[in-house]
Amino acid sequence: MEISLKSKKQAWLHAIRLRTLPLALASILMASFIAYYHQTFRWEILILAALTTTFLQILSNLANDYGDSVHGADSIEREGPIRAVQSGIIKPREMKRAMIFLASLSFLCGFALLLVALESWWLVLTFIGLGLLSIYAAITYTSGNNPYGYIGLGDLSVFIFFGLLGVLGTYFLHSLSFSAPLLFPAASLGFFSTAVLNINNIRDIESDKNAGKKSIPVRIGRKAALVYNWGLILAGNGCLLLFVALENALGGLLALLISPIMVKVASSVGKKKSSKELDPYLKKMAISTLLWVMAFGIGLIIF
Repeated sequence: MEISLKSKKQAWLHAIRLRTLPLALASILMASFIAYYHQTFRWEILILAALTTTFLQILSNLANDYGDSVHGADSIEREGPIRAVQSGIIKPREMKRAMIFLASLSFLCGFALLLVALESWWLVLTFIGLGLLSIYAAITYTSGNNPYGYIGLGDLSVFIFFGLLGVLGTYFLHSLSFSAPLLFPAASLGFFSTAVLNINNIRDIESDKNAGKKSIPVRIGRKAALVYNWGLILAGNGCLLLFVALENALGGLLALLISPIMVKVASSVGKKKSSKELDPYLKKMAISTLLWVMAFGIGLIIF
């Protein structure tokens, strides 16, 4: 194994996977930047939405650690970073308790967010339903009897929850309104987030194949998965251009300054073969996505 876990604290930090949190916050920031551009921004919405999303992402990471260990994707043959349950330092029952705790925190913060943002109870109930769906999706990605991540639906889930739902939902809580052009920046973030998952799945292609986890790279092969990765990055930047044209928001083009970093990541992923070599590029793609969002938002604000 590439990493050995020597303490329970270290095991929990690995299970939480702090490097995924910038990506989780990107949708909240993107929606908040657009709300500011449209003069509907509210600080309390940003803070509560960021807390809810952070707890949901940690819940998803814990559920993924637990689920892959139970279903065999985190076996001894796995070449990526060792997982907490797999290491034996954290017992499955401990991970289950942590998942319940994070699910509770996610729900409570989300409910507080809705009470602050919405006055109509039917809207509150609608968003509660979406929140429960998000929690369910986070838990059942690799956990449960029929984890959807094992049949290749993880990409669609990430696109919806990290892109469309994350951006459009947060924007609505800021402004209580919706406009069609918002679909494009939401799709941009969905494509970039899916690229992060795709790199993860390219890294784990052999261990996933052995465990029966039919991710997109397992289904289409490494070569096609690399082409798919390029397509996700190009589509994300293409959606930005459509939004800028429709909203006449030329400042948003500042995000294109980050595109070369994404291109470099995609190029490097195509050249690296081992899981150990590929692993750093998950973090690089996640951070470049956050930087892309920050540049997009700064451009909207100052230009």
